[in-house]
Amino acid sequence: MFPYVALAKDKSWQPGPYPGVELLVLHKHEATGGVTVLRKFHAGAIIPAHTHPLANEWAYVLSGEWDESGVAYGAGTIFFAPKGVQHGPHAARTEVVSLTVFDGPLTVV
Repeated sequence: MFPYVALAKDKSWQPGPYPGVELLVLHKHEATGGVTVLRKFHAGAIIPAHTHPLANEWAYVLSGEWDESGVAYGAGTIFFAPKGVQHGPHAARTEVVSLTVFDGPLTVV
């Protein structure tokens, strides 16, 4: 048996750090501040270039179509952004849902 189980149906979507973005926190690691979240980007949402100074980020696209530098990516794509490295802008061509892991506190600069 896994020592931790989270059911998305028991969690609530919360506003994300940008308009058109929602987060559903599946797990927060109390010692590191890291989080595992579902992220929902509404169609047309644009996320400006940014960094996460305190966490590496892994994002796996579960559904939808994501535009990165003019290239469309869909379900099955994984992205990695090292801590402190600028990435973006990103654009959601359709509604996009990703499973995203931050190994430290989710801060955005």
